[in-house]
Amino acid sequence: MNQDSQNVLCARHVAKTYDEGGLRTEVLSDVSFTLQRGQTMAIVGASGSGKSTLLHIIGGLDTLSAGEVEVDGSVLSQLSDAERGRVRNRSLGFIYQFHHLLPEFTALENVCMPLLIRGTAIDEAQRQAAVLLERVGLGERTRHKPSELSGGERQRCAVARALVTRPACVLGDEPTGNLDEANAAQVYALMLELNREIGTSFILVTHDTRLAARMDRTLVLHNGVLQENARG
Repeated sequence: MNQDSQNVLCARHVAKTYDEGGLRTEVLSDVSFTLQRGQTMAIVGASGSGKSTLLHIIGGLDTLSAGEVEVDGSVLSQLSDAERGRVRNRSLGFIYQFHHLLPEFTALENVCMPLLIRGTAIDEAQRQAAVLLERVGLGERTRHKPSELSGGERQRCAVARALVTRPACVLGDEPTGNLDEANAAQVYALMLELNREIGTSFILVTHDTRLAARMDRTLVLHNGVLQENARG
């Protein structure tokens, strides 16, 4: 078996530099890590340290200045835009601080969307979406639009949308940062439960030390370098 077959994601010497108006800003200087299948990881660091930039690079949403990122066996920099899009749809799910649900569509239609983009027949997409919405406690809310859902319900819907394709890894950028403590705790518990059930890996950028402590690993981004945070 290939040694990397258990790794869903590998970042190797990733660097990101912005050049604007003669000013050169190094955001990431030498970031390397691997994430195994089913593993959960928190990335923490001060505001402006580059956590979101790193997450966007890992997800193929931003380009890197040096190094490489491999997702589920595909090196992103070697792919065309269309191929990167297919890797994102096949292997990755995304959860953001703000749910980014489409306001004109119901919860069921929003969760269906990644499957329809993949080419799944609409009846099957709706069936799979309904199963997952039931699983996240929204079985009675499938026909409601985002404006008819509470903040916690919208974020649970976003979790269902991220997981409906059963991706190898979900990337979360402050996924509970817009929720109160009770709803945040509920969404944390849901993500960890689905991680155990489905086997999807999670990388979560967060300021919440309680959430970070529940992940398998915590990495700290400081001065452009990612370091493992040893558990006491």
